[in-house]
Amino acid sequence: MPRRPERDVEKAYPRKDFVAKLRRLADSIEAGKAFSIQVAGERLHIPADAIFNIEHEREEGVDELEFQLRWKRD
Repeated sequence: MPRRPERDVEKAYPRKDFVAKLRRLADSIEAGKAFSIQVAGERLHIPADAIFNIEHEREEGVDELEFQLRWKRD
């Protein structure tokens, strides 16, 4: 399998789209199911056993809250 290039992308969404994505994610997590999402042109498949964490960063007067999902690719 070819190695995928490293990637660090941020994508802004309108509130309505962001809420819809969060709702789909929450429903998948609650049901114990895998989740798929497309971010900046790349389709991601998150397995049901992904690890979830919440990260808070503060720097130069700006706070950032990240909901993170981590998983190993096959």
